[in-house]
Amino acid sequence: MKKRFLILLVVTHLLVGVVGFGAGIYALPILIAPPAPSESEIKEMSSQAQYSANFRKDLMDSDALHWGEGKVTIGSTYITLMGEVAPGPDYKLYLSTEFVETEADFKRLKTTMAHVGEVKTFNNFVVAVPPDIDPSRYNTIIIWCETFGEFITSAKYQ
Repeated sequence: MKKRFLILLVVTHLLVGVVGFGAGIYALPILIAPPAPSESEIKEMSSQAQYSANFRKDLMDSDALHWGEGKVTIGSTYITLMGEVAPGPDYKLYLSTEFVETEADFKRLKTTMAHVGEVKTFNNFVVAVPPDIDPSRYNTIIIWCETFGEFITSAKYQ
């Protein structure tokens, strides 16, 4: 009886530890995220945008934990999102010359993409475009989780 109780105790504690670790990975980016830009800030920064597109939840590799939704604008100085992305750690924004909606396609094309910057907020965002990147040379914007190698969302803008 003691052996069975000890095994049950170890299994339940491990299960709680795994669930707690997973919840921490999910919650930590939300807790440390800077304040999201306001709607008026997004409108101001997107006023000079040359392109716009929409992130959608129904992409091939998007799922309940990896998705984006809303209007994204792409300009020579800023990329903005008026919408939401699923919370997660280490999100990176890329531009690609080919539309991507799977992890396999992203990994295959990553060396040809331009890394624009980090996405640090999950409800609206503004990412500055480095001066050496010309968004008109690309046609797709992608959010990728670098830590876990997960496709989050993408949109074709031209």
